[in-house]
Amino acid sequence: MSLKIDHVTVLVRSLSASMPYYDALLPLLGFSKPKDHVWTDGEGFFFQFMQAKGNTSDYERYGPGMNHLGFAAPDVATVEMVREQMAEAGFEVPEIQHLRGATALFMKDPDGIRFEITHTPPGIPVVD
Repeated sequence: MSLKIDHVTVLVRSLSASMPYYDALLPLLGFSKPKDHVWTDGEGFFFQFMQAKGNTSDYERYGPGMNHLGFAAPDVATVEMVREQMAEAGFEVPEIQHLRGATALFMKDPDGIRFEITHTPPGIPVVD
């Protein structure tokens, strides 16, 4: 039996610095905002953003951190659209990468938390 992921809590150093990034990114990925600092896909999955405690290091229990979140794009055009619109919103975005047949964009929020937007064609593993 597999359990469905129902939420991810991300602690950030500064809600005021990080939320503009997520306010720009998450609607591009199909999420809506039911209340401050919470986003949902409408199908039972939620992102919750909270302020990290002061004087904590990255990935400490109450410090900012997470390795990355991967999102499956339906096509290469979606990966390109996300990159374009995040750049237009004023955020630094790297070049798109081509990895073992997949087309991937790895972006970082203001705390360095990474988001991966990837189109993975059939027959290519999502993770290895």
